[in-house]
Amino acid sequence: MKQRIVIIGAGIGGLATAARLSHQGHHVHVVESAQGSGGKMRTLEGTNGRIDIGPTVLTLLPVFQKLYSDIGEDICDHIALTRQNTLARHWWPDGTQFDLHDSFEATHHDITEVFGVASAAEFETYFDNTKQLFESFDKPVMKAAAPSLFDMIKAVSERPDIISKMHPHRSLSQHLEMQFSDPKLRQLFGRYATYVGGIPQRSPALLSLVWQAEAQGVWTIQGGMNALAQSLETIARTRGAAFTYNTYATEIHTHKHLSKQVSLSNRQRLDADIVVFNGDPRALSAGRLGQGVSKIAPTARNASRSLSAYVWGFEATAKQSDLAHHNVFFADTPNSEFDDIERGLMPSDPTLYVCAQDRGKGKAIPEIDRFEIILNAPPLSKRHPMPEDFDTCKTTTLNRLKHFGLDLETTLARENLTMPQDFEALFPASDGSLYGQSPHGLTATLKRPKCTTKIKNLFLVGGGVHPGAGVPMATLCAQLAVEEIGKHLTST
Repeated sequence: MKQRIVIIGAGIGGLATAARLSHQGHHVHVVESAQGSGGKMRTLEGTNGRIDIGPTVLTLLPVFQKLYSDIGEDICDHIALTRQNTLARHWWPDGTQFDLHDSFEATHHDITEVFGVASAAEFETYFDNTKQLFESFDKPVMKAAAPSLFDMIKAVSERPDIISKMHPHRSLSQHLEMQFSDPKLRQLFGRYATYVGGIPQRSPALLSLVWQAEAQGVWTIQGGMNALAQSLETIARTRGAAFTYNTYATEIHTHKHLSKQVSLSNRQRLDADIVVFNGDPRALSAGRLGQGVSKIAPTARNASRSLSAYVWGFEATAKQSDLAHHNVFFADTPNSEFDDIERGLMPSDPTLYVCAQDRGKGKAIPEIDRFEIILNAPPLSKRHPMPEDFDTCKTTTLNRLKHFGLDLETTLARENLTMPQDFEALFPASDGSLYGQSPHGLTATLKRPKCTTKIKNLFLVGGGVHPGAGVPMATLCAQLAVEEIGKHLTST
């Protein structure tokens, strides 16, 4: 049963779906409003190569190995991966510097050296507990197409000892205050809530398991993260998939509870046996794709949104010699940035994530570095853009880094900064949020839209859909969606 399948959006979710379905022999057509594939895996052109201004590393590598294996390929034949032994280098205003490693033993050793024996013992307990949480909820929740509260309860009943590790009535911040006596380690591990768009004071303690995705290893890709997108597009094309760029879908036409056609901005109409939407589900419920699908993901329309960000991408001369590939420069006052975000303000004392893209590769320090810098920000529903935002963000960023001794010689222009309003323009109806619905609340993951919908031949993929935001989760979402498409075809 070879189907005509239209995929709206060429982010990682849409690309992984296209590669899988075209490998199965279906007639796949991918439509993308941007000029190329990748979605949030965006880049800027630099004199020393492309500058990543989206995700910077791969985590949960087995998810990608399985994707390539399932379509008859070896991932190492398509992209060059380098494992980063240093997960991130962390810097505090008082001069403390600490590295997280991809080895438990190495991290344990460094915590002992920097924070003391007691903190190392606390980390050992935290590592074991979060690993058990990750393993307990991996298959029944993250790898299930439509998990329910019953599935969570069942997972807990099979390992009742994990209840004490979940701390169901505590926030991540409250849990870390109990777990770590040193405030710096609380600040460090609390930051992992931002990986899924949450803030530690309001995110459930269960999100402590997020850090385990990174603890299992991180990899950089030669040529940047967009090389992954290019690889999957090439594979899909060799299997017959078509790609149309600089064109957006204007309406998904339905008839008798089935999607039948997709109208495009170039006035073309594509007949479809199956439609896969790789965009923010909120766009559907907001009527951006027509009234026929406006009842899809109804809770997404008014649900609280996750964090947005101010994202810099540029080249600069940096005199700092001991930057790692990934660096975190912490705020003077822990969690002060989240207080600002809750009030709808641009953080005045932000924690900065700095990706020095030419470091950590075993090569000499280049004369000119490529940088991506990320500051957390409120979504547009909490803060309207102001004319002075660019200058304020520029001053805050550069002055903050100078405070740590990192003086960047560069000229920054508006095109070097992506702000929440830019993310809304790039990803319509997202509210500028980078991670979809807010992860706040113990059962927040169960409230995210699922890959299946009430329209039987309309499926959703991407970071706004279960199992969540991030390149690995969106890739896993594509796997779940394709499995559900197979079930749909079998039942038909």
